[in-house]
Amino acid sequence: MSKLPKANQFFDISDYGRPIAKGIATYFKNTAVTPIHITISFIISGLLAIAFLVNHHYWIAAFFLVLKSILDAADGELARLKKTPSYTGRYFDSVSDILLNFMIIIAIWHVTKSSIMYAVIAFIGIQLQGTLYNYYYVILRNKHNGDTTSRIFETKTPKAMKGEKQSRVNLFFNLYLLFYSVFDKTIYWLDQKAIYDNRWPNWFMTAISCFGLGFQLLLIALFLIFDQIHLIIPFFIGYSLLIFVFILIRKVINR
Repeated sequence: MSKLPKANQFFDISDYGRPIAKGIATYFKNTAVTPIHITISFIISGLLAIAFLVNHHYWIAAFFLVLKSILDAADGELARLKKTPSYTGRYFDSVSDILLNFMIIIAIWHVTKSSIMYAVIAFIGIQLQGTLYNYYYVILRNKHNGDTTSRIFETKTPKAMKGEKQSRVNLFFNLYLLFYSVFDKTIYWLDQKAIYDNRWPNWFMTAISCFGLGFQLLLIALFLIFDQIHLIIPFFIGYSLLIFVFILIRKVINR
């Protein structure tokens, strides 16, 4: 099930695991397994990847990073199949992602014995990349009657949906604000007018999907497979320069 109407769908290079994710969701559709269970499984996969990375088992770490990405897509697919979308699941997913991202970068820093300052800059860059992609993607979905569980501006605690408790929504929303608000505000400051634009070519969305978390994890996995772990942190620092390139392109498209 897509988050966008057919006319507005684009090839998302960060979503390479979607076919497998759909299969997983279909398998668990008529079971007691919930989207939260799948989210917990991707947390476990991410932690296993970190454990193997720290112990220099890079191929196995790469496998669990890619598996984490697939499971990250499967929880949302299962929520749509079961028709049980929830803000709890949405924020729990996001909070889990950012904590795992931080732990992955710290693990890479530990193994490579690189500068902690560079590691922090790389982490910030990774988060800003993903935030820009999600910012544009959520704008597109809201403009074309797509999935609206994610909001353009996460400033007010949403009302709990059917089947979830408001207290849990409040908890995970506040955690989301704690971890993400600085990145959301930074991207909005860099490109405030994006919310008013109507031109979002599919080729542009495909291009910027290289900032999606799935593709970021795939890149890290490839560096590990080719035993180039020492290049991961400097690569993502340089990769962040594309943020300004994509913002410029969007402005040119809509001028």
